[in-house]
Amino acid sequence: MALDKTAQKWLEDRFKNDVRFDEPMSRHTSLKVGGPADAFVTPATREDLQRLIQWSAEAGLPFLVIGDGTNLLVKDAGIAGLVIVLTKCLNHISTTGSRTGGVLVRAMAGARLHRLCAFAISANLKGMNFALGIPGTVGGAIMMNAGTAHGWIRDVLEEITLLTPSGETQTVSKGQLDFSYRKLSLKSSTANLAPGVPTIMDGQFFLYPSDGQQLQQEAEEILRKRRESQPTHLPSAGCFFKNPVSGKPAGELIDLAGLKGKKIGGALISSEHANFIINSGGASAGDVLALMETARTAVLKMFNIELEPEVRIVGR
Repeated sequence: MALDKTAQKWLEDRFKNDVRFDEPMSRHTSLKVGGPADAFVTPATREDLQRLIQWSAEAGLPFLVIGDGTNLLVKDAGIAGLVIVLTKCLNHISTTGSRTGGVLVRAMAGARLHRLCAFAISANLKGMNFALGIPGTVGGAIMMNAGTAHGWIRDVLEEITLLTPSGETQTVSKGQLDFSYRKLSLKSSTANLAPGVPTIMDGQFFLYPSDGQQLQQEAEEILRKRRESQPTHLPSAGCFFKNPVSGKPAGELIDLAGLKGKKIGGALISSEHANFIINSGGASAGDVLALMETARTAVLKMFNIELEPEVRIVGR
C-alpha cells in the first residue's frame, strides 16, 4: 500500500469502518473490473467529505471522487491515493422553491440519477424523463452532461455547488458552465474559484408541472425501448465510445467493422449493441482495454474515424 502509516492512522481514526485499504475496485465499478485503491473512503456526512478533501490536498495525496462507478474503467494496477465515494454523504433530493413556470429541485451529487427521475415523476414534474435508464449518480451525470435523444442535463440544470480542495464551497450559475457533448467545463468567468480541481456537491434543476399519469406512461415507454436495445443484464460501463460529431454513431461503425461478438479474454463487444463492451465473466481491465483498442483500430482503418472513449479510464 502506498499510503504511509501516518496517513493510514489519520484515516482510520477519522473514518473507522468507512475506510478500507487496498480495496479492489472491481467491487465498485459496473464493469466489475479494476485493481485496488490504496484507500477507499465513504464519508458519512458533508462535513466529513469537506475535511477529507481538505486533508488530502494538504497532505499532497491524490484522490478520485466517484459515485456508483458506472462510467469508470479502473486499470488492473489500481488507483494510487484515495477513492472518495459520495453516495452516503450527498444523497438528498428536495424541492427548494418555485419560479415563473416551474419548480426548483436540488439533488446532491451522490444521489442516484434514477432517484431524481422518480422524484420528479412523483411530484408531477416534467424535464427529467430523458435520463431514465441512465445509470450512475447526479454528480456524474452533470460532469458528463448525460443525455439521450430525449434531452440533456444542460437543458434542465440551473446551477451547481462546488467544493474546492481548500474546503470552500462556491455556487456556479448556468451561465458560467460550458456544456458540450459528454462534457462539462467551467468558463473563464469562474477564474475567481479557489485553485485546484473542484468536486461537484449538488445541482439545482428547473422542472415543469405536468400530468403525472402522462409522465409515468412516457417513462415506461422510454425504459421499455432501452431494455430492448441495450444489454442491461450484464456488467458494462454503458456506451463505451462517444458518437462522432457527424455521420453514423459509434455502435453502428463498430458493427459495420464486423466486431459484434468480438471477444478478448472475458471482455465482449455486445451482439445487442456494439457500443457496449461487457464483462462476460472473469474479464480484466486489460481485456477491456485491448478490446477497446481493437475496435478503435478497426473503425479508424475502415472509416478513417478515430473513436474517443466516453468511459473514464483511471488508474496506475
